[in-house]
Amino acid sequence: MPKIIPVPVFDCVVFGATGDLTLRKLLPALYYRFRDGQVQEDSRIIGAARSDLDDHVFRQRAEQALQHHVPAKDLDADLLQRFLGMLHYVRLDATDPDGDWPALSERLDAERVRVFYLATSPDLYGPVCRNLGKVGLVTDQSRVVLEKPIGHDLASARKILRDVGEVFTEAQTFRIDHYLGKETVQNLMVLRFANTIFERLWNSDVIDHVQITVAETVGLEGRAGYYDHAGQLRDMVQNHMLQLLCLIAMEPPVSLDADRVRDEKLKVLRALKPIAPHEVASLTVRGQYAPGAIDGKPVPGYHADLGDGDASTTETFVALKAEVNTWRWANVPFYLRTGKRLPQKVSEIVVQFRPAPFAVFPPESADWQPNRLIIRLQPEEGMRVGMMTKDPGPGGLRLSPTGLDIRFEKTFGTRFPDAYERLLMDTVRGNPTLFMRHDEVEAAWCWVEPILDAWAARPDHPRPYPAGSWGPTAAIALIERDGRTWHEELG
Repeated sequence: MPKIIPVPVFDCVVFGATGDLTLRKLLPALYYRFRDGQVQEDSRIIGAARSDLDDHVFRQRAEQALQHHVPAKDLDADLLQRFLGMLHYVRLDATDPDGDWPALSERLDAERVRVFYLATSPDLYGPVCRNLGKVGLVTDQSRVVLEKPIGHDLASARKILRDVGEVFTEAQTFRIDHYLGKETVQNLMVLRFANTIFERLWNSDVIDHVQITVAETVGLEGRAGYYDHAGQLRDMVQNHMLQLLCLIAMEPPVSLDADRVRDEKLKVLRALKPIAPHEVASLTVRGQYAPGAIDGKPVPGYHADLGDGDASTTETFVALKAEVNTWRWANVPFYLRTGKRLPQKVSEIVVQFRPAPFAVFPPESADWQPNRLIIRLQPEEGMRVGMMTKDPGPGGLRLSPTGLDIRFEKTFGTRFPDAYERLLMDTVRGNPTLFMRHDEVEAAWCWVEPILDAWAARPDHPRPYPAGSWGPTAAIALIERDGRTWHEELG
């Protein structure tokens, strides 16, 4: 186990401190980093929200959240109390320039790194940042963290980028996409650029197609107000899935410098072939879940979860076919699929290699399957190479598909930090490599927005699919009319 080096002592102000993201993700992530010695005890975590709480009540809520979201075996009673002692609370309407900003200022140390984490609605990013600048809380050692999505469309994204940029420099702005903090996602670059066996094969001569699947079993989870105005394309494709596509398709950077890596990702986004309005019907599928069953238990449809009598045309499922117009990826399709109320919670990338050009073995000797590389992001991070091998024993030559399987937690015998743990520490260090640059955000919206506009102009609604299925049948047709099929070994 490598030695853990503590980050500098810091003050972290979380706006939206009583919300689900703070209690479910941020506080557990900070606790684990404190437990493992990376966060020093002199650091402060300051919650800011409109709720009428004090330090004691906020710590009680935090303790309940940690007991719920952190396994009991990982909670040390003494460490937990010491961690809770680092928590403070300020009642503040961060959009009000006349709010109790002096109370927040009193909690901050001018010599420390300051992290302002905006766990709020994106439409508040600009007002909060303006007020931080107006009351003089932004120092040279300050950083601001923005959650996705950055805006609702290209115009709103540009406004947020502009408003935040008037207060924080690009080097101080960390646009977080937690998928980029996952161990397997970072291993993508190591897999490609530290292993010549793969990088030499990473092109259209050898690769037939790529599949990216991000599936959820849950429905709205109390996010109805946000989700019904966003939908799956904005919520997952515009950020998470396009970032994964970039890491698969990018050229080797000249170094691991943050901007060199992000330069290469930006080239991929700009090389994405635009989907014209007349192609949207054939290259994209949108669906909406209907009543069905998850894990054998009945679940309601989207409209019932929404709790609204009016019909909604918001998509909860998206499948699409993308192309990257470069020499490396010419004629290699990228199939993306994501949705809610699907049979399993799983995120994975499948790199499907082309079949052997000539079979020297008799057809009856094997159930032939071309090689494939399966990169699993969740629930169990790891990689698997599918290949053909000989069945052991005498009696003739029989072949069957097998796999070289690397499951990181099992292989290395240690718990892997959650993505938020890594990204929060990178924020304190000021390392932006795993965060999105402003031009990446704009380029992603430039590609996604014409799809949204074409959907809005069409008279048809999202295709219904039963909860617990893999989406509308049209999603199967999307890939199978090209003579391919979705990867089904998702158990």
